[in-house]
Amino acid sequence: MRLKTSLLKESKHKELVSCVGWTTADELYSCSEDHQILKWNLLTSETSLIVKLPEEIYPTDLHWFPKTVGVKKQAQAEIFVLTSTDGKFHLTSKMGRIEKSVEAHKGAVLAGRWNYDGTALITAGEDGQIKIWSKSGMLRSTLASQGSPVYSVAWGPDSDRILYTSGRQLVIKPLQPSAKIIQWKAHDGVILKVDWNSVNDLILSGGEDCKYKVWDSFGHLLHCSLSHDYPVTSLSWAPDGEVFAVGSFNTLRLCDKTGWSYALEKPNTGSVFSLAWSADGTQLAGACGNGHVIFAHVVEQHWEWKNFVITLTKRRTMQVRNVLNDAVDLLEFRDRVIKASLAYGHLVVATSLQCYVYNSRNWNTPLIFDLKEGTVSLILQAEKHFLLVDGAGLYTFSYEGRLISSPKFPGMRADILNAQSVSLSNDTIAIRDKSDEKVILLFDALTGKALGDGKPLTHKQEVLEIALDQCGPSTDRKIALIDKNRDLYLTTVRHLGQEPKICKIGSMVHSMAWNDAANILCGIQDNQLTVWYYPSVVFTDKELLPKTLYIKDGSEFRRAPQVLNYIGTKVTLRQGDGSLVYSSVLPFPALLHEYSISARWEDALRLCCYAKDQSLWACLAGMAMANRELTTAEMAYAAIGELPRVQYINFLREQPSKESLLAHMLLFSGQVQEAEAAFLQAGLIYQAIQVNIDLYNWERALELAVKHKTHVDTVLAYREKFLQKFGRKETNKRFLQYSEGVEVDWEKIQAKIEMELSKERERAANTSV
Repeated sequence: MRLKTSLLKESKHKELVSCVGWTTADELYSCSEDHQILKWNLLTSETSLIVKLPEEIYPTDLHWFPKTVGVKKQAQAEIFVLTSTDGKFHLTSKMGRIEKSVEAHKGAVLAGRWNYDGTALITAGEDGQIKIWSKSGMLRSTLASQGSPVYSVAWGPDSDRILYTSGRQLVIKPLQPSAKIIQWKAHDGVILKVDWNSVNDLILSGGEDCKYKVWDSFGHLLHCSLSHDYPVTSLSWAPDGEVFAVGSFNTLRLCDKTGWSYALEKPNTGSVFSLAWSADGTQLAGACGNGHVIFAHVVEQHWEWKNFVITLTKRRTMQVRNVLNDAVDLLEFRDRVIKASLAYGHLVVATSLQCYVYNSRNWNTPLIFDLKEGTVSLILQAEKHFLLVDGAGLYTFSYEGRLISSPKFPGMRADILNAQSVSLSNDTIAIRDKSDEKVILLFDALTGKALGDGKPLTHKQEVLEIALDQCGPSTDRKIALIDKNRDLYLTTVRHLGQEPKICKIGSMVHSMAWNDAANILCGIQDNQLTVWYYPSVVFTDKELLPKTLYIKDGSEFRRAPQVLNYIGTKVTLRQGDGSLVYSSVLPFPALLHEYSISARWEDALRLCCYAKDQSLWACLAGMAMANRELTTAEMAYAAIGELPRVQYINFLREQPSKESLLAHMLLFSGQVQEAEAAFLQAGLIYQAIQVNIDLYNWERALELAVKHKTHVDTVLAYREKFLQKFGRKETNKRFLQYSEGVEVDWEKIQAKIEMELSKERERAANTSV
């Protein structure tokens, strides 16, 4: 990926250009110290004078009123705020007419920014004050006052916090008066520019120490650049939060969100004082110290899938290369490409007005349909359909271009969704709720309606990343999630009215991806590549989980690698310096999943015998138990030396009825309450009581015996035996109460138990007949 820049031979402005701002994806306004506001039309390459400002107005910053709020378009006329060195800010119309000028600060107003919904404006001044104004220009409050100038200011993603500079320090101040302020030393020189992205919640800062840095919203440093030759005078996040641009003297740099640099340009611009991205994130404009306005657009983006590599060569052209036979196809588009995604044998390309869907078997005849909203911010693909996210909402389309569904929920802000907070499978859409990050909303991909009873999935910690598995039936769909403690959890999506069982399967996990062809999960765990061959084993036999892992030492990876995808047997990783690394995984686990789904247990056994891999035997044991295939499970457990489990499987075989077998299988998986419920539903009261006795759950055993008026003496007898073994006396009031009127006779109890079991055997025999 790089920036293709363009500069006019002669500058249109006579003096330093201080600020720029996009009105549409092809129209830009620039302000200069020559007092002129110019409009640049990129389609016609025309530049026109909008207005010549009064001599006393030297502009410092420009910010357009936000066009959309979540899914609503703003009704207010197009205006922008222009700050100037005379201590005023000016609300200015698109035609250049100053609607209102407001005395705001003593000395220059150095920055002015609308919040995301356009309800408030913040200004920062040379006098060290930060003030919040209504959209009509009325003062609401003075948020901060300090002894040094505030050079730059930015709103937090929810417009409830402010980030501003204070000399060498950065300050995050919430709007609520009682909330805690976060302040830290960020640079060794005065900080000149900050930006805060609403999608990834990351902060950028640049200053006179000639460095730019990336921070999280708690002030933890994520990346620090090497020292440049000159101070960093401008920086700006792309709207989708995937890349950012940095400007310095005769320097323009394009960087990934993790901080490493994609490309460095050295245009003849002087210092770049302001950078602005177009709303679709494809174009960048910079205000230059020598009177020029520099334009740049992003090219040479790459997408890979199996044997295809696709490159965006120009704004409207893609090159498709098949690495197997070196065949090359060129794809031409009417409008510029905004987003693209390549997976599951399909290329989905969103341009400014249309969506193109290509099948990898035929690159000549794409399916084309029009888009309602121009700026697609995210494309996710599953095997059967894909999801488009734009400023107005989420839309699921089939690969034939048919709109399948459009999920909606209260407080939806589609503009801040990214690949970590949304996941798609063939039957489910999962979205992390922005208003409460512990909550995951689940929708049916085919109808757009909330799953089950509409109750979302709630985790105990804030969730950072979610991912749905891609294979198997919808009833078995699982979702993996990483929370803010970097713990990895797995749970089922459809849980039929029961509380979902959320099981921890890893810790210190920084990124993850499901395999495209089998439900195998890989992730970076404490700088090692870990592959969970069969993560669902945690629901069947969680003690098997460590035996089903493949761990690759992290010595070949550099700092903080990220998993990009896991296709076939290849895991693609992006290292901390931006380089790509590929790691291969054995094909046997995926084959084993295939055999398990199609119930080819003999083939699965043969595969494990051939591979002689303990992790494969452990996977097979878990798969066989989940499918109640006891013979295969017995052989697999024996192969990994789990003899107690082999004995338990033999005990399961001896169960007289299907109901009893099912309940004991649930017990094997650690689902005690479900096992008890299964016994009670089948009328096997004694067995339900005995389960609780075996687990020393005495009070529950007595409660069941009293409720069903049977085997009270059995519970008391086992309780008495248990206490005698430890030389203890009964202290529980309930047991003392019932032991007074009940005689314990072991012979009678044994006879009663034998009668219960023979009844169950008879009933099972009658049922089978």
